[in-house]
Amino acid sequence: MSNTAVPIAPPRVQVLRRRIRIVVAITITWNVIEAVVALIAGGAASSAALIGFGLDSIVEVLSAAAVAWQFAAPDPERREKTALRVIAVSFFALAIYVSVDAIASLTGWRDPEHSTVGVVIAALSLLVMPFLSWFERRTGRELGSASAIADSKQTLICTYLSAALLAGLLLNSILGWAWADSVAALVIAVFAIREGIEAWRGDACCAAPVSVLTGEHEADGCAGERCQD
Repeated sequence: MSNTAVPIAPPRVQVLRRRIRIVVAITITWNVIEAVVALIAGGAASSAALIGFGLDSIVEVLSAAAVAWQFAAPDPERREKTALRVIAVSFFALAIYVSVDAIASLTGWRDPEHSTVGVVIAALSLLVMPFLSWFERRTGRELGSASAIADSKQTLICTYLSAALLAGLLLNSILGWAWADSVAALVIAVFAIREGIEAWRGDACCAAPVSVLTGEHEADGCAGERCQD
């Protein structure tokens, strides 16, 4: 099977770029609200998982903003490497902070309390994030944008983290398992490290990252002439 990409007509390219700008704008707006609510509620409940979730929302804003900056240019491909690096670094920063905060909770420095607001925001995120991720991922794959796909995976990670957060908060509230909150926070850190590595690798070639980031192929270096486009 040939690896040669099928050319996209210019009008279609413009439509796809506009779609990415729209979904990025929606993602930024939602995550700003989510971050403010989660950080305030997390601080009040001393919840490492909830605070980590709020910080992840900030990371998602930075990631989406990087993609928005990229696609604001007449030639977005020239900015893709920088956008991918911003996304990767934001993942790593999130992982470091969340890990330290979770360990502090596990060692007994503070005990997380019940947070009704946290439960609600996690449940809402489970409803919103999957659609935004799917839409941007589908558009990014058609356009051949590694940064858009990386950002869609950041959004998808928010879905997984919402589930982990919701489980941790409910287990703490219903069963009194305070450690569940910290475990949920560490799950967030693991996902962040994994996706940060993938985003960092994504700028190794021009076209190859798309298949790697979508999971269709393994990352095997910059072989072939596709990197010369």
